[in-house]
Amino acid sequence: MRPLAPLIAASTWRRGVFLLLGGVLVLPYVLLVVAFRQVFTGPAIPWPLTLGLLLVAALIAGVPLLLDGSRALEIAAARALLGVDLPDPAPTHRADRETRLRAALWIATHLVIGGLLIVALLMAVPMALAFIAQQFGIGAELLREEQFGPLDGRDTGWLTLTGVLLLVGLGYAVAGLGALAATMAPVLLGPAQAERIAALEARATRLAERNRLARELHDSVGHALTVATLQAGAARAVLDTDPEFVRRALAAIEEAGRAAMDDLDHVLGVLREPEHGRPAPAPQRTLVDLDRLVADSRAAGLPVDERRTGDPAAVPAAVSREGYRIVQEALTNAARYGRGTVELRLHVGPDALELELVNELLPAPRRPDQGGGGRGLDGMRERVLLLGGQLAAGPAGGRWRIGVRLPYREAP
Repeated sequence: MRPLAPLIAASTWRRGVFLLLGGVLVLPYVLLVVAFRQVFTGPAIPWPLTLGLLLVAALIAGVPLLLDGSRALEIAAARALLGVDLPDPAPTHRADRETRLRAALWIATHLVIGGLLIVALLMAVPMALAFIAQQFGIGAELLREEQFGPLDGRDTGWLTLTGVLLLVGLGYAVAGLGALAATMAPVLLGPAQAERIAALEARATRLAERNRLARELHDSVGHALTVATLQAGAARAVLDTDPEFVRRALAAIEEAGRAAMDDLDHVLGVLREPEHGRPAPAPQRTLVDLDRLVADSRAAGLPVDERRTGDPAAVPAAVSREGYRIVQEALTNAARYGRGTVELRLHVGPDALELELVNELLPAPRRPDQGGGGRGLDGMRERVLLLGGQLAAGPAGGRWRIGVRLPYREAP
């Protein structure tokens, strides 16, 4: 059965359909040739008109082979019918001359082979079936007086064998041409070097955006949960003795949850495709909102000694957004793993933003975010790296210090 496997394999039939598509697509070219043959064999026409007709015919025949859409259609057909893994053309990248020529060669070859296959099917299959049918007395009188090379209509056994060989040979030809097409498709339809680079750049952009959104959710939701946890624990401890404090704690939890929902809405707005009538996502927080962040931290029971020089509103938007998130994450870590007052220093310089946060460490084993390997600190490093800045974080004399410098000129 192994020799017959190519004839009964599903891939052979799919590839045969692909080849036949080329024969279908070549029919307009055949009709064009027939039409021009009738024009040129008819009454003499002036040579300027003849030249014009030839130019029109060349455009009709050649332009479709060089279109990006034709290449995209061939790629889709090759994926579906040949079983070849071909990437879609980069939507933002126009094919270069080499890519267009390779695609034109592929399409022209597809058309020619498909046309020859249709001719073979129309000629060989009826003949083979007639040879086989006459073995059973069907149509034998029509073949009896015919001559087929060294055979005539009375050589029934040889004619039957010839018919079977024609069908088998045609099946192997389709299987071989289909396998050859599957092998050559990546060579002629595959992406050029420029397309590969464009695809890699698009993938890097998507990964960077995913990382940015992950940082946004980690920082915002982590801060809200930390505030809510601390406030809930403190409120439970004084539930029966200080109802006023409990009310303030619940208000702080409500405010932290609302802020987290706003940030989540912003991230979801970025992920959704823009739709008509949908409200724009809420703007991201910047250093202009630092007072509110510090107030929330103090309300959660974290003392913050804030000192600033310069106007945060003068910081460029990209640097201001990342600076706010860095301060937010640092305050969250201080609430989780530190104790005592957090000293926050913010300096808005002429060419850079400088941040410093210092707090005492709990007398406990090293925490993930304080050891340099946690997600929060990794997120800070990513933010600083994207802006071309510097970050220094680590223990110093029983205290934890984070120092950040974000330059303006290199901010995107």
